[in-house]
Amino acid sequence: MIFFHSTRNELIKIALKPRSYLGLAAITGLVGIILFALMADGMSMISFVTASFEQTLRFEGKVLNGNLVAFIILQMLIVHIPLLVALVTGDLISGEAAMGTLRMLMTKPITRTQLLMSKFLAGGIYTFLIVLWLGFMAVGIGRFLFGPGDLMVLNSDGLVILQEGDVMWRYAGAFCVAFLALLTISSLSICLSCFSDNSIGPIVSTMAIILLFTIIGTLDVPVFDTIRPLLFTTHMAAWRSFFEDPIPWQQIKESIGILVAHNALFIGLSVITFHRKDITV
Repeated sequence: MIFFHSTRNELIKIALKPRSYLGLAAITGLVGIILFALMADGMSMISFVTASFEQTLRFEGKVLNGNLVAFIILQMLIVHIPLLVALVTGDLISGEAAMGTLRMLMTKPITRTQLLMSKFLAGGIYTFLIVLWLGFMAVGIGRFLFGPGDLMVLNSDGLVILQEGDVMWRYAGAFCVAFLALLTISSLSICLSCFSDNSIGPIVSTMAIILLFTIIGTLDVPVFDTIRPLLFTTHMAAWRSFFEDPIPWQQIKESIGILVAHNALFIGLSVITFHRKDITV
């Protein structure tokens, strides 16, 4: 009971922070701009991509539909969402340490582990709301404005066309994996927050780690071949595998396993660090 009461208090704190609404506002604004651009001149953009296929294939029906629009939005925005998550979760501990309220929390009948887990849960709920809002804006609004239709996806193997009735469950699976990837970012930023007494450090450190791991993952250097599959950034785009045909289930399971392992690692490291943290101010 104390744990859920603490989690509720953490959610209230998040709700009272202006920066918590920055992510929702940013997603709304960016998706709105993309939707406007696609409505104004979307077909010319699509024709540029499909020009090489039109000599051998004939496209019938509405190519630029809500399903394709949602996929385009995800491709463009999903890589920027980690910053929006880290902005809020990065100071759940360090921010309170800087303000001196962390010591006051320790006077309540709650253990350090319970307090820490309530912050992880609150961060996870906020991350879920971010993903849910992105899904609503991309899929919901996209399908409302452009209508349903078959999804045309261009990947490394060529052009994949998915039937309308075979799309929505793929989006559901993709958003679940995307949530797990962003939850890893939330866990990382909270973990780094245990090492700091200011809110800026964990946020900047989180983005620096993501950038470093991404560079390692994209560099075609043999020395990185052994560690590349173990980096969580390598698996953050696993959601895209749901739009391949056939779906590479084994790769998706491996990505989920790596992401879950990183979450467990960050949470475990946070518990150890938070228990050793000297809370005197």
